[in-house]
Amino acid sequence: MQPKAVSSYKISRYQFELTVVFCVYPCRDNHAFGTYIEIPKCSDLVNHLRIWEISLYNAMKYEAENTGDGAIRATNDVRKAKYRKFFKRFMMLSLICSLVPLLLVGWGINTHYSRFARGRMTENFNREVDHHRRMIGLFLKEHSSKLQLIANTHSKDYLCQVENLHKVFEILNQEYSSLTDLGVIDHTGRHLAYVGPYDLLDKNYTQEFWFKQVMKKGIFISDMFLGFRKIPHFIMAVTGSDHGKPWILRATIDTEAFRSLVENVRIGKTGEVYLLNAQGVYQTNPRFGGSIMQKTQLPVKGYHRGTDIRVLESVPSPSGSEEVRQIVCSAWLQEPRWLLVVRQNYDEAFDAVNHANWAVLVFLHISALSILIVVVLVARYLVALIRRHDEETDHLNEQLLQTSKLASIGELSAAVAHEINNPLAIISTERQILLDSQKKYGHLEPDFEAQLDDSLNQMSIQIQRCKRITHNLLRFSRRTIKAVEPLDLNAFLKEVADLMEREARVNGITFEVDLSPELPTIVSDVSQLQQVFLNLITNAIDAHETKSYGRIEISTSLSGSGREVCVRIADNGCGISKENLDRIFDPFFTTKPVGKGTGLGLSICHGIIKGLGGSISVHSVVGEGTRFDIKLPLQISGDLVRNQ
Repeated sequence: MQPKAVSSYKISRYQFELTVVFCVYPCRDNHAFGTYIEIPKCSDLVNHLRIWEISLYNAMKYEAENTGDGAIRATNDVRKAKYRKFFKRFMMLSLICSLVPLLLVGWGINTHYSRFARGRMTENFNREVDHHRRMIGLFLKEHSSKLQLIANTHSKDYLCQVENLHKVFEILNQEYSSLTDLGVIDHTGRHLAYVGPYDLLDKNYTQEFWFKQVMKKGIFISDMFLGFRKIPHFIMAVTGSDHGKPWILRATIDTEAFRSLVENVRIGKTGEVYLLNAQGVYQTNPRFGGSIMQKTQLPVKGYHRGTDIRVLESVPSPSGSEEVRQIVCSAWLQEPRWLLVVRQNYDEAFDAVNHANWAVLVFLHISALSILIVVVLVARYLVALIRRHDEETDHLNEQLLQTSKLASIGELSAAVAHEINNPLAIISTERQILLDSQKKYGHLEPDFEAQLDDSLNQMSIQIQRCKRITHNLLRFSRRTIKAVEPLDLNAFLKEVADLMEREARVNGITFEVDLSPELPTIVSDVSQLQQVFLNLITNAIDAHETKSYGRIEISTSLSGSGREVCVRIADNGCGISKENLDRIFDPFFTTKPVGKGTGLGLSICHGIIKGLGGSISVHSVVGEGTRFDIKLPLQISGDLVRNQ
């Protein structure tokens, strides 16, 4: 930024009137630091130059503390919104890229496993039913074959003898005890011989359904019926021939033994096995509900080969309190035409599948939750990383801005110093002319000549003071350019103290400077050290706002190793609380009210000292004061020099 007005001066040859006008470049909030000094007497020039010197410092301080406060807050709000937006987008993209494949894989695995497991369960049902059907068929086939063998190998007369029939009966029951009785019946339906617990010799079976069927087919196995004994049973009968006349060998299958064969096959807690005839009448007792000779509520399909599997959606539970879903597998026996039914609750039958599905579901939820947690942590880490990078960038930009401001103020101070040196040179010349005139024309009154000598001497003293001040301004301007060079730290700190002493004295603060004479010359960046010490001394002055007096101590010493110089800046101001002490070097942290500071001063100082290879530490007690200890190496390393 360019200054709005440049300095100018007006000199009257004999009255020694000097007018100096200058204006510092405008600030961002449309304030402009400027000074209009009208000096009627040369003796006041020193005081006004000191005012200019303090004005320059105040300009730099005000600009450093207040420039861009609103912009910083606006930038922080924008960045917070940007961070939130980035966090949401990263979360969304990460979750989509992570969860969608996981869900697709989980769905694929679940579908494939469910189909595979259901296929295996269906095959198990098929095998179970087919095995049971074959077992029942073999049982009936074995007994019918035995009866046929006896009928074909023994005559009717032989079997009509009770002892022979009893002997055959015992042989048939020797292995399984599966026959209740055994009888021989002629073609007229009369009982010729009978072995068993019932009194059936006087019964005639001509009108019984099974008699007609066995006479017609030669072998017949009946359905369950009551008969003359009024107990559910079924019979197995075969025909033999005696001199061309048929006769019948009939056996009653033990109902309990047959039921044991059929019903003792248990499938889980809800499974049951039973037999139905073609009309849907129970031939064995079902496990849950119903009994022999009752009609089932299950719809019976027509005859089919192999096994048939179906799922019934609404079947009354054994307790009758609710309806359940069941899987039903059935197969027809060849002879007799009975339907073998195996039923089980669907949930129990496919419990392994449901358990696996539940495990997959739990695994997917745990995986999704883990992914969510990881994504949140990664997103927060990335946002924190970006925020830290932005803060470091802001820190570097702020350092660059501060350096630029110092350079601008330095250039302006150099220009003003040169402009002031010009009238000072003219004043000095005019003074010399007056001295020469006094010597040439020495006829002056003694009193006037004494006053004139005193005024000319006072002019010389004040001109020298003005030159010293302008030289300080010129040195200040040269130090605004970053450069690593040899530095007399004691002399440098004395100049900084002189620069700040006027402002400190206005606030009732005194400087106590204790500089070690043994301090060697160091090699460092003068511009950056100037910024550090100005900032620390300014903070020390601000720490006395609540007091009408104070003290700032500036001291130097050489470390015990002799490789570092130590600078201590201490005050007896308000101090810093313990909870804030660890945060004072954090960017944008400040305990000053809004508009008084940006929270970047100490952060920049910390970065500068670290960048120069040194260290800075702080010790503070509330109400007693604060002490900053700075250690600087005598020589900066090559890497640091290149970085500088």
